[in-house]
Amino acid sequence: MVHVIRTAVLGFGTSGRIFHAPFLAADDRFEVSVIATQDPGRAEQARSEHPGARIVATAADALALAADLDLVVVGTPPGTHFDLASRAIDAGLHVVVDKPFVVRSADGAELVRRAEAAGVALTVFQNRRWDADFLTLKRLLDDGELGDPLVFESRFEWWKPEGMRDWKGRTDVADGGGILYDLGPHLIDQALHLFGPVESVHGEVTRHLATTDADADDDAVVLLRHANGVSSRLTMNSVSAAAGPRFHVLGTRAAYTKHGLDRQEPQLIAGLRPGDDELGREPGENHGVLTTPEGPARIAPERGDYAGFYRRLGDHLSGDGAVPVDPRDAIAALEIIERIHGR
Repeated sequence: MVHVIRTAVLGFGTSGRIFHAPFLAADDRFEVSVIATQDPGRAEQARSEHPGARIVATAADALALAADLDLVVVGTPPGTHFDLASRAIDAGLHVVVDKPFVVRSADGAELVRRAEAAGVALTVFQNRRWDADFLTLKRLLDDGELGDPLVFESRFEWWKPEGMRDWKGRTDVADGGGILYDLGPHLIDQALHLFGPVESVHGEVTRHLATTDADADDDAVVLLRHANGVSSRLTMNSVSAAAGPRFHVLGTRAAYTKHGLDRQEPQLIAGLRPGDDELGREPGENHGVLTTPEGPARIAPERGDYAGFYRRLGDHLSGDGAVPVDPRDAIAALEIIERIHGR
C-alpha cells in the first residue's frame, strides 16, 4: 500500500500548473515531489507555488529520479505521451496521461499491455467527466427525468480568430494537432461514457484559418450512432463568435438544454484552488433547463468536481476501487478520431 504518493509532474503549462499540481497538492495522500519544465518563467512559478518540489529542466531529468517517485503525470504535448509514459512504466511507476492519451490508438493499447505486465496503474485525465453540467446531465439520465434518451447534442465552441495557440494549432494532425485531437477526446469520451459503444461513425474536419504551416483543423463535427440507438452529434470549433448550447439532449419524456461551459478551468486560471467554496459552482444564468410538455423548469446543477479524479486515483493506489478512467475508454475515443481522419 502506498501511503505518500510521491509525484512528478512533467510539464508546467496549463495542464501541469492548472489541472494537475493544485489538486495533487490539495490531497494529503499525494506529494508534488518533482516538476519538469524548461521554461524559466514557468520554473519560477513552480518554485513559488510548490516550494517543496524539486524543479528540473526535462522529463528525462525527472524520470532519472524514479527511485524516489511513485507516480508520474504526463502533461506534455501529445506527441511525447507514448514515449514518456512508456519510460515511466518501465521504471515501475504509476502513470497519469493527459488527453489526448496518445496520438495512435495502437500505442494506447501497447501502454495498457505494458502497464498490466509491470503491475502499475495507468489512467487518463478525462477531467470533463467531472464538469458541473455533465454531472447534472448524468444525474437527470440516471433518474429517468428525460425518459429514454434519443439525441445527444454536445458542443465546445471558442472564438479564436488568431488561430489556436500552442501545439494545438502548430502541430500536424499526424502528430496529434488540431481541434479534433484537442476537444474530441472530451466530447467523444462523454458520449461513450453516457451511451456506450457505437455502431456507426461519421465526421467532417475543416481548416478555416491558415494561421500556421500545420494542417491542424479548427472545426470538426462528429456523428455517432450508439448500439442502444442514441444519436450523438458533437460539434467543436474555434471560429464561433456566438456559441450554441453546450448540451441539447432529447428524450421521450423531456429535453435538457444547457448554455455556457463549465467554470472550473477559468476559475483555476483566475487563482481559485481546491477547497475554495466557489470552485465548481455554476452561476444562476448558466443553469440548465428541463422542458416537458408541461413547460420549462430550471435545474439546480451539481457542483463541478475536478478533484474527484485524484480522489479516486488516491483511493485506487491505496487499494480501494478502480482507476478513475479506464485507459481503454480513451483508446475507444481515439479509434473514432482515427476513423474520421482516415487513418
